[in-house]
Amino acid sequence: MASTSAFFMKVMFLALIFLSFTISPSTSTAPQDCASELENPCVNKAKALPLKIIAIAAILVASMIGVGAPLFSHSVPFLQPDGNIFTIVKCFASGIILGTGFMHVLPDSFEMLSSQCLKENPWHKFPFSGFLAMLSGLITLVIDSMATSIYTSKNAVGIVPHGHGHGPGNDVTLPTKDGDSASAQLLRYRVIAMVLELGIIVHSVVIGLSLGATSDTCTIKGLIAALCFHQMFEGMGLGGCILQAEYTNLKKFLMAFFFAVTTPFGIALGIALSTIYRDNSPSALVTVGLLNACSAGLLIYMALVDLLAAEFMGPKLQGSIKMQIKCFIAALLGCGGMSIIAKWA
Repeated sequence: MASTSAFFMKVMFLALIFLSFTISPSTSTAPQDCASELENPCVNKAKALPLKIIAIAAILVASMIGVGAPLFSHSVPFLQPDGNIFTIVKCFASGIILGTGFMHVLPDSFEMLSSQCLKENPWHKFPFSGFLAMLSGLITLVIDSMATSIYTSKNAVGIVPHGHGHGPGNDVTLPTKDGDSASAQLLRYRVIAMVLELGIIVHSVVIGLSLGATSDTCTIKGLIAALCFHQMFEGMGLGGCILQAEYTNLKKFLMAFFFAVTTPFGIALGIALSTIYRDNSPSALVTVGLLNACSAGLLIYMALVDLLAAEFMGPKLQGSIKMQIKCFIAALLGCGGMSIIAKWA
C-alpha cells in the first residue's frame, strides 16, 4: 500500500514536469537578459567548477551523516526510539522539515513564478505558487488517508467506538487485535517515510540543479556551507521516519542512499546542462517554480500533520506537559535554524 501511494505521488510530479515544459514556451516571454547570464564580476566558469566538485563531496558526506545518524541510534542507549531524547530530536528534525517548506521551497517558488522574465498573463495575474502548494497538500492528504483506510478496512476485525461523542458517526472500522493495531501503525510510518522522501528528493534535485548550473563563485561559496547544514538536518528528519518504518536493512540503505545522492546528482546534472540551462530562462523558471510549489505543499503537510501533530497528540506527550514544552522548543529551534540558513540558501 505504501508503494502504491508513492507511485501515485511520482506520477503526479512527472505529469507536472511534462505539463510545465509544454506550457512554458507559450506562456512566457524572454527578454534579452532572461536568456543569458547577467553581467556579474563573480561569474567565472573556470573557477566555479572546482567549487562545484567540492560541493558534491561535502554535501554527499553531510547528507550521509544526517540520514544515517538516526538509523544507528538504536545502538546508543539514550537514543532508543521509545526514549524521551529521541522524541525531542525527532520534533527538532520535524521543525527543520517544516522550516524547509515555509522558508526555502515556497518562497523560491513565489520568486520564480513572479519573475519579470515571465509573461504578465497568466503568471502575474494569479498566485500559482500558493494554489499549487495548497493543492499538493490536499492531494498528499487524500493519498495518505486512502492508503491507510484501505489497509485498515482489509485488516479490520470488528467495529469499535472512536472519538468523544456517542453518535453513530463515531463508529469506525478499526482493528481490535494488538497485532492488527501494530500493523496499521507500522503502515502509517511507512507511508509517511515514503511520501516524505519523495518530497525531499524532488526538492533536493532542484536545489542541486540550480547550484550546478550557476557559475557565480560568490553564490556557490555561501551555498556549500548552507546546503551542508540543510541536508544534514533534513536527513535527520527523514532518517527518524525510516527508522520507525522498520524496513529491512536493504530498504533502509536504499532510501538513505537515494536521499544522500540526490543533491550531488542534481549538481552534476546542472554542470552537464550548464551550457543550455539558465536559472532565469522562462522554461526553467516555470518548471522549477511549479515543482517547488508542489514540494512545499507536501513537506508542510507532512511536517505538520504526520510528524508534529501525530507526536503532540499521541499518548506520550499528552501525558506530560513538561515533554510537550521540550518538544515544542525543539521544533521551534528546528524552524529557527532553517530560517537562519534561508539567508544564504
